[in-house]
Amino acid sequence: MPRQMLRIAALLLFLGLAAMAGAQQPSAQRSVEDIEKIVRDYLLENPEVIFEAVQRHRAKQERLQAGRDRAAVKRHAKALLADPDSFVGGNPDGDVTLVEFFDYRCGYCKQFAPVLASIMKQDPKLRVVYKEFPVLGEDSFRGARAALAARNQGYYLEFHDALMKVRGTLTEEVLMKVAGSVGLDTGRLKRDMETPKVLNVIGNNHRLAEALAIDGTPTLIVGDEIVRGAIPIEQLTALIAQARSKGS
Repeated sequence: MPRQMLRIAALLLFLGLAAMAGAQQPSAQRSVEDIEKIVRDYLLENPEVIFEAVQRHRAKQERLQAGRDRAAVKRHAKALLADPDSFVGGNPDGDVTLVEFFDYRCGYCKQFAPVLASIMKQDPKLRVVYKEFPVLGEDSFRGARAALAARNQGYYLEFHDALMKVRGTLTEEVLMKVAGSVGLDTGRLKRDMETPKVLNVIGNNHRLAEALAIDGTPTLIVGDEIVRGAIPIEQLTALIAQARSKGS
């Protein structure tokens, strides 16, 4: 539990008890030491009060964030759902869209990749939008550029899946080896990686992520919900079902 939240809760409790103490006896007759002792004794006898206050505060903040997320998703729906520069997998005409912001150097993204693949096999009506969001250094940036460039040769998904299985650094040598293994023309890929369009797509994804308060990977958007971090298949299935019930 964050220490800052505990301190806030303790302060609020202190103020509340101080007010109670002041109401019971004139403040002139209550020293700071007296009030501190009252607070200390109360906390020792009722430690659950702090945890309850922290839990309520956290729940309130989560509700507020969820509301902000839904509003942001609505404002940026076109960029999320209908961006021609983002690859669409699964069923392009599906009734529910899942958007993933990911990084090819992100270990959690790699762990989540089989979960997403399994969901796509199980759910023939799921539409998946891929958003390259390199945030873990030059290797991440290089991998994103290569993947976007692979679209020009029609091998995006094959290359994406292969990169998600790579362990270690994504040097140019590694990228070209993986590219060749899925059938890409590596010479053309190198040239296409340097085009302004590839760089613009990555820049646009970063600006969109900032507008949605996304700063890590993987981040998923299902319906109007933003999920920050990898989740188990059961939770993802429930989110998709929820979005489907809402018609989003």
